[in-house]
Amino acid sequence: METKRLTTSDLDAIWAEAPAPAKMWIRVGMDTGGIAAGARQVYDALIDARDDLGLKIDIRKTGSLGLSYADPVVVVGGVDRPTVVFGAMDAESARDLIVRHCRDGYLLEDRVIATHERGRDLGGQPQVAMLVKDTSPRKNQDRTAFFQDLIREELGVHHQQAKVRVYRAKDMGLYQKGVCVQLLPSRVTYTNVSGPDIRRMIEETLQGGQVLTDLLETAGDPQQRIVLRNCGLIDPDELQSYLQAGGYRGLKRALTEMTPEQVIEEMKVSGLRGRGGAGFPTWLKWKLTRDPVADRKIVICNGDEGDPGAFMDRSVLEGDPHAVLEGLMISAYAIGAETGFFYIRAEYPLAVERIQRAIDQCRAAGLLGRNILGSDFSFDAQVRLGAGAFVCGEETALIASIEGRRGSPEPRPPYPSVKGLWGKPTSINNVETLAAVSVILDEGGEWYAGFGTEKSRGTKVFAVTGKVQNPQLVEVPMGIPIRTVIEDVCGGADHGARIKAVQTGGPSGGVIPLDKLDTPVTYESLQALGSIMGSGGMLVMDESDSMVDVAKFYLGFCVEESCGKCAPCRIGGFQMLKLLEKIHAGNGDPDDLGTIRDICHCMKTASLCGLGQTAPNPVLSTLQYFEEEYLDLVDKRRATSANQKREAITQWERV
Repeated sequence: METKRLTTSDLDAIWAEAPAPAKMWIRVGMDTGGIAAGARQVYDALIDARDDLGLKIDIRKTGSLGLSYADPVVVVGGVDRPTVVFGAMDAESARDLIVRHCRDGYLLEDRVIATHERGRDLGGQPQVAMLVKDTSPRKNQDRTAFFQDLIREELGVHHQQAKVRVYRAKDMGLYQKGVCVQLLPSRVTYTNVSGPDIRRMIEETLQGGQVLTDLLETAGDPQQRIVLRNCGLIDPDELQSYLQAGGYRGLKRALTEMTPEQVIEEMKVSGLRGRGGAGFPTWLKWKLTRDPVADRKIVICNGDEGDPGAFMDRSVLEGDPHAVLEGLMISAYAIGAETGFFYIRAEYPLAVERIQRAIDQCRAAGLLGRNILGSDFSFDAQVRLGAGAFVCGEETALIASIEGRRGSPEPRPPYPSVKGLWGKPTSINNVETLAAVSVILDEGGEWYAGFGTEKSRGTKVFAVTGKVQNPQLVEVPMGIPIRTVIEDVCGGADHGARIKAVQTGGPSGGVIPLDKLDTPVTYESLQALGSIMGSGGMLVMDESDSMVDVAKFYLGFCVEESCGKCAPCRIGGFQMLKLLEKIHAGNGDPDDLGTIRDICHCMKTASLCGLGQTAPNPVLSTLQYFEEEYLDLVDKRRATSANQKREAITQWERV
C-alpha cells in the first residue's frame, strides 16, 4: 500500500494532536545490549502473559535507556499511573510483572530502579509504597532487607501495613548515602536513614504529612538528555512514533523558515563541536563544505564506532535512528548536498537494520526524495557497511572505504570539505553530532548553548565501563567534573574498591589519575591532562589494575589496527610495543623509558593520521602519572640481577 507523502500541514497536525495515551503501556529496551541480556524472551513472556489474562496493555519495543547494568529493562506506565522502571528482568519476572504489577498493583522486589526526579513535598497525596536500598559501599553487609523488615514492623505498630507497602529497590540512583528510602507516588527521597528515623518517617511523614528536611535528598539527576532524549521512550521502528515526539520539526523549520546560511549561523550560535573526538566546530565544517563551487556535494554520517568498550553511537542509531537521519538531512540542506551516506560498521547489524528502515519509511512518506515538504530541497541517503577497520573512523580512510578502495588515510590538505568522496566537497559528521542537530534547529542555538561551558557547549554522551558499580550510558552537560560522572551517576568503583584512574578517549586517549578526577569534562581540560574527549569512552580502573598493562593493551590495539601506510606509526608503534613487553616481562632497562618517550614524540609529530598521532597518549599519560610502576618493573629486574650476582659470589666462596 502506498504511503501518503507528508506535507507541512500534515506534520503540524501530528505535532498539535497529542496521541491518546494507553490506559496501560509497557516498553521493553530492545537494543543490542538488552537483546543480549534476554530482552526478546522478556518481550515474548510479557505478550503471552498479557494475552493469557486478557488484559489490554500496549506492549512495544524501544531503544536503550542507558541502564546497561540493569538489562533487560522494562518501563511501565499509563493513564493516571506513575511510570516505573524495572531492571534485570527475565521471562519469569516478566510474567510476575503482568500479574502482580499490571493486574494487582504491586511492585516487584529487587527490580525497581527508582526515578531520579525526586520530589520535595508530598503533594497532598497519601503515600502508598516505599522503596528501600542500602547504598553503603560495604557489599558484604547489605542492610536493605534488614531495614525493609524494620519499616514493615513499624508500619504494623502504627496500623499502616495495609496502606503502605515496602519494597527492596534494585537501584536508587544514589550512592554511598547509607540507607535510602523513596516514598511513592511523591518521589520524596530520604538518605542516611537510621533505625530511629523510621518511626519519624511513619509518624511525621506518612501520618502527619510533613517532610523530614534533615533527611531529604534535594539533589537531582546530573544528567541532561538531549542526544538521548528519545532513546527508551519511542519505538525506533516507527516513523509515527518519532513524529509524535516532535520529530522533523527541525527539518521543517530549516526548509520553510531559514536559508542554508541561516542554518549554519544557528549552528554557530549553538557552539556544537564534533562529537567524534576532534571537537571541530560543526558550523565551520559545514561552511567550508558549502563555500566551494561544485556540481555535487555529499554528506556522510560516521557510524564507524571502534573504541573498545564504546557503545554511544550504536545506542543512538538503535534507539533514535530518525533523529540521526534528520540531522543528516539538515546538514545536507545547509551545504547544498543531494546525496548522503551512513557509514556503519557491519558489527552493528541492528543499527544498520533500523537506519535502513528509517530511510525506507522517509522515502515512502516523501521526507526523502525530490522536493521534500514542497521545497526545492531534494535529498536521498544510503547505507554503506564498514568491515571493522578501526582506522576507517578517520575521514579520508572512511572515504576510501566507501569508494571501494583500501581503507587507509590520505595526506591533508586537501580536506574532505574541499575534495572528499569521489573528489566532491564532503561533510562528515559523527552520529552523536547529527543527533543533536535536529533539536538545535527546533529549540534554537541559544538554548543549546545554555548547557556546558564557554568553549565546550552542550552535552556529551559517555559509555562508562570497567571497574565501576553501574556501567551505563550517560549524557551530561559539558563542564561537569569527571568525579560526578563516575561516583554520583555510576556509583564509583565496584565492590567498594578504590578508583585508581579513568581512561577517556579510548585507544587515542589518556589515563587520568584519581587526584585529577575533579577536572571538568571539556575538550581543553582533558587535553591539558594528556587525554582527549574522544567519541565518549570512559573506562574506570581500580587499584588492582596495572597501568603498564593498560598502556600495553591500548598500544597493542593501535598496532593491530594501524593501516601501515606511514613509517612513524607502522614502525614506531611496533618498536614501542616491544619495549613495553620487555619491561612488562621484567627485562627492561631504565634507558628504555627514554627511548619510549622519543618514539612517542616521533609518532605524534610525523604520523599521517590521528591514529598514529594519538596512539602514544595512553603510554605518555601512564608514564606521566604512574612512572613508578614502570620503574618498579625495571628495578625488579635490577634487584633480581643483583641477587643472582650475590648468589654466584656465595657459591664461588663455597668452592
